Amino acid sequence: MFYWIMKHIVIGPILLAIFRPWVVGLQNVPKDGAVILASNHLSFIDSIFLPLVVDRRVIFLAKSEYFTGKGLKGWATRTFFQAAGQLPIDRSGGKASEASLATGLRVLGEGGILGIYPEGTRSPDARLYRGRTGVARMVLEAGVPVIPVAMIGTEEVMPIGTRLPKVRRIGIIIGEPLDFSRFEGLEGDRFVLRSVTDELVYELRALSGQEYVDVYASSVREQRAAQSG
Repeated sequence: MFYWIMKHIVIGPILLAIFRPWVVGLQNVPKDGAVILASNHLSFIDSIFLPLVVDRRVIFLAKSEYFTGKGLKGWATRTFFQAAGQLPIDRSGGKASEASLATGLRVLGEGGILGIYPEGTRSPDARLYRGRTGVARMVLEAGVPVIPVAMIGTEEVMPIGTRLPKVRRIGIIIGEPLDFSRFEGLEGDRFVLRSVTDELVYELRALSGQEYVDVYASSVREQRAAQSG
């Protein structure tokens, strides 16, 4: 109920009126049943606007740190992410990665829509980066349709490092569902996982028109942070 009120009555109408997002391919999202929305990741606000334009609830897996902050700021951040329909996960790797996978599979097992970012983190420069194979594992284990989504211009509205968004129109292109059922039962094969991941990222590139870079976005961000430090 809280999510519905925030989306349809409180926050949603205000954001839609201010930023006026244009949407292509909304009919590709099924009216019911489990599905994965796999999006490029340009800005913090991607996880806000994609759920706003889709009629059904979209659940993203967000860093657990967003839900554990102290004081007024921590409460505000936690409330915001809960209102946006996001679930906390630990991204530290190992058993935490398995827990994240289980959380995502639970959402899909309940017939919901799961939003994921194949790149794993936001692009540092609006280019499209190499996908993480953990996404492919979830896709194959869930056995549900995967819909590629391209966010357009969100990095101009709220670039990395900024706290307040600029008022500019953004776009969302929702592609046709991808079927990876031919790889059923092969979620333990790393070559298959890489193939599925690359096919998905290729579709994102075709939809978004982004330049592709065959390295991980996290590696680039870490390298730049080390150089600036």
